[in-house]
Order: sequence, then structure tokens, then C-alpha cells
Amino acid sequence: TGCEKEPSSYMWIYILLGNVLRGIGETPITPLGISYLDDFAKEENVPVYVGCLHTIAMMGPMFGFLLGSLCAKLYVDIGFVDPGSITITPQDSRWVGAWWLGFLIGGVLSFLSAIPFCFLPKSLKKPEGAKKDKASHGLLENTGAMGNKLSPEKTKPRKWSAMLKGKYFYNSLKKVLGNRMYFTFLCCSLLQFSSFIGFVTYKAKYMEQQYGQSTSKSNFLIGVTSLPPVGLGIFLGGLIMKKYKMGIIAATKFSITMSFLSYAMALLHFFVGCDNNMVAGMTVSYE
Repeated sequence: TGCEKEPSSYMWIYILLGNVLRGIGETPITPLGISYLDDFAKEENVPVYVGCLHTIAMMGPMFGFLLGSLCAKLYVDIGFVDPGSITITPQDSRWVGAWWLGFLIGGVLSFLSAIPFCFLPKSLKKPEGAKKDKASHGLLENTGAMGNKLSPEKTKPRKWSAMLKGKYFYNSLKKVLGNRMYFTFLCCSLLQFSSFIGFVTYKAKYMEQQYGQSTSKSNFLIGVTSLPPVGLGIFLGGLIMKKYKMGIIAATKFSITMSFLSYAMALLHFFVGCDNNMVAGMTVSYE
């Protein structure tokens, strides 16, 4: 009983609240950024711009893994203890890296990168030759979400609290989720991101356990090998859509083909791996 000790630290609450705030700040970038591009760019250029946006979004985790690799080489109490007094190395199982340093660096960089957004104009000039009826505009008209209430004279600004309480919000939500193509896209995205997040989350631990790599080296290898191809694929997809001027149906067929090829290649993971380590009491008996 003398070896048992209940955890008493509540630092996880601060990490939880920090991630909640981070999520709130990150969420508007994707929907509002894409809408901003769709409204003020030529229709044939939108796929390339959106591809660039998502490519840059994939470069962030890549640099994050590289930063995590660097921080994992530093002792967790860096700045508070004498480095010469540390007798263990990053290869030691008792080593704890400076995981908190990445949050500070990332937070400062996020704050600095947010400053230029304050200087973006509320509205831009529509490019010459841009169609008045965008594809997304037409889709919403077909679902009846806009109807005849599109004219700015008839539309009055509403407070978000009033929108949530009234029927407007629920009717809009019902019409959006009633769009079969959009709802199918949501389900597809849910499955894709669930598998991708699980893959990235546990791949580092798998490399540590099966291949005997340190946390620092595992993060470095993932950042260099896994994420750049994803960003490159997103960018090439945008170029292909622009070159062949794909509509919604053509883009759907293209997505199905690429998803099937990705699924077929992912099956190869079943044929790669190592034998389980021998652990007394788990994979082998104590005798």
C-alpha cells in the first residue's frame, strides 16, 4: 500500500480549457475563409485557392510535430533545474520532455498570425467576369434555403440569440441537413477524419513500442513523412479540378475514385508490422 498514490494534480483542467479556447478560435477560419474566397474570387480559381488553404492547414501539424520533436529533447523542468544535474537521457523511459513549451510557442505564433486579419476589408470588389450565380448559391436555391428572401432590402440583421430562439435557425438547419449531398459529405468527412486522427495519434506510440524509437524521433519522422504528402495531394486536387473545370458531379466521381484507391492502399497496412513484445503477465506467463 505504501507504493500506491492517487494523482492530485488538476493541471489537466487548464489544458482542457486551453484546447476549448483554441477550438473556438480555429473554427471560424475554415467556413468563413472558404466563404470569403468563394464570394470574391473567380469561380474557376476557387478550387486552387481552397486547395492552398487546406495545404497550409496541413503544414501546421507538420511543423507542430517537428516542434514537438525538438521540445521532447528538452527536459520538462528546463529553466528551473540545472541541466548538468540531469542524469537521464531522452532514451530513458523515465524521461519527460518539455511538452508545455510547444503550447507557449504555438500560442504566441497564433496570436501574431491573427493580427493581419484585423486589417482585411469587410468587402472586396467582385472580379470582372465572375458569375453572379455561384455554384453554392444555386445549390441553396434548389434546396429552398434562400427562396425569395435573397434581396438585401428584405433581409434584416438579426441577433444570434434571436436566431437560436426563433424558428429561423431550426428551419435553416433542417433544410441544410435535408440536402442529401451535403449530409452525405458530412458523414464521409466524419469517417475520414476519425481514421486520420486515430492514425496520427497512435502512430508515434506504435513507433516507440515496436521500433524502439524515442518520442522525439517518432514525432520528427511523422512530421516529415506523413503530413507533407497529404498537403501535396490536396494542392494537386485543386489544380486538377481547375484544369478540367469539374462540376459537382465530376468532382464527386473524382472523389470516389481517389477514396477507393486510398482504401485499397490502406489495406496494405495489414501485411506490415512486428511481432508483439514479450511482456510477463500479458503475452507470456510469469514462469
